[in-house]
Amino acid sequence: MTQNGVRGRGTRRSRAPQARELGWDDSLYEGSGVPGPRGPGEDEPSTRRDRRRAAQRPRSRRRRALRWTAVVFAVLILGTAGAGYLYYQHLNNNIETAPLSDGKHRAPKATPNAAGQTPLNILLIGSDDRNSKENLRLGGHKESVGAKPLADVQMLLHLSADRSNMSVVSMPRDTLLDIPKCQDPETGETVPPLTREMTNVSLGRGGPDCTVRTWEKLTGIRVDHFVMVDFTGVVSMADAIGGVPVCVDANIHSRNSKGEGSGLKLEKGTTEVKGEDALKWLRTRYGFEDGSDIARAKAQHMYMNSMVRELKSSARLTNPAEMLDLAEAATKALKVDDGLGSVQKLADLGGELKKVPNSRINMTTMPYEYVGARVQPKPGEAADLFELVRDDIALDGKDAAKKKEELSDDPAAPPADTGVVVQNASGDATRAPLQGRATAVADLLKGKGYTLAAAERPGPGDDTSQARTAIRFPSPELEGDAQALAKSLGLPLSSVKQTTDVSGVTLIVGADWREGDTPPKPTPKAPAKKDIENGADEGACMHVNPAFTW
Repeated sequence: MTQNGVRGRGTRRSRAPQARELGWDDSLYEGSGVPGPRGPGEDEPSTRRDRRRAAQRPRSRRRRALRWTAVVFAVLILGTAGAGYLYYQHLNNNIETAPLSDGKHRAPKATPNAAGQTPLNILLIGSDDRNSKENLRLGGHKESVGAKPLADVQMLLHLSADRSNMSVVSMPRDTLLDIPKCQDPETGETVPPLTREMTNVSLGRGGPDCTVRTWEKLTGIRVDHFVMVDFTGVVSMADAIGGVPVCVDANIHSRNSKGEGSGLKLEKGTTEVKGEDALKWLRTRYGFEDGSDIARAKAQHMYMNSMVRELKSSARLTNPAEMLDLAEAATKALKVDDGLGSVQKLADLGGELKKVPNSRINMTTMPYEYVGARVQPKPGEAADLFELVRDDIALDGKDAAKKKEELSDDPAAPPADTGVVVQNASGDATRAPLQGRATAVADLLKGKGYTLAAAERPGPGDDTSQARTAIRFPSPELEGDAQALAKSLGLPLSSVKQTTDVSGVTLIVGADWREGDTPPKPTPKAPAKKDIENGADEGACMHVNPAFTW
């Protein structure tokens, strides 16, 4: 396919102030190997050449640091993943935060690898909140004014423990899920759980924390942070970043006969979009492929990957003045959890994200199947995808062979002395939990010598659906016992996690073990290559539905 030349490049400022004119903070380079100003008594270079080199080296490295700041923003626009190296402390006042709950009913924290490294999971949320004049102008739908916001974009960004790769998983907004009980952030009241409701309503029921816990309930993946942005935030950030190349294989106008659609209008080939045009691209459903949320997620992935490539290769954001514009826009646009609520914390996140090469950034959409006009997680395939993320295996499969299971140093007690609580979570998206399953498995354990095994009845709000059978323990002195139980059942050690949600060794019987005496060994299958958008793919181009061309 032949693509047109890139259109839409704009002009830039002709002169940028020097770093120190803008209040450069050299303390951010402590420990980074980048020299700061010398204090009294410190040695000066003895030759003119040394002085020249000493003067050039910090400037060069600072330019690279600025470029990586831009790359951090490139990881997300609609539910952004970080704010990067922001050097100005006054920006802290721009950052809006909200708490993430802790403790019971949270997924267990990830286990560090042999090197002590831990993966990082960030939920990116795009809110359709129209309760401001500007959001309403950008998003339309006056009937939505006064309504609770919906989480219409949801992406889980997984940064591997060794920082060698990144996986991004989107979930369609109309996925039918069980939503846990949440706390209304405005009233403080507890909102009861919902069964098989669209996932996007979670945001209006308990803020970002409720959306995070909905993901955790489905996936078993601990979400460390969230970053949320609305329509206005997307536009301001897209303007600050500048044009990002996007491609369509035909002329497109996203507008149907009823006037519905984003209004995106582009010619065939590659065009740079920014500001409101970038928002239109990210919101377009009518006109891309089959007009579904799945096609929209694919376009969002393409935009994000293109933005990463553009910012890594471009020198336009090494300009300190333009970086200041981006910093101001980002800190005003984003809402984050308390754990990311400062410039320094966002800078630390940026330092981690910058380590991943384009070729190891992979984005995909959760496997799904239609239920009328809605979708639900596809049995088996969705669980496989989430298990790969949970076990810190890249979607491209390149590091699967590196994953090794390590036995605990904690000695295991004899089975007869090990108390085991058995919980029934054998339900899934289409089936209720199998009655009596916990009792049956407890009896099976007794036959293996675990005479203290006992079934536990679920309480109000307890999860009764989990894709994979798992073992949980509350404290390090029980890790050996939990691993011994896994070995007796043929479960991998990756199924054993520590969490404060349980009071003793607990076997959670998942939907994969509804029958038989032995849980199946999980063999998660990676998504097909055609279902992955790779960060190094410069030839990606969205297919236009012929009904929306001009």
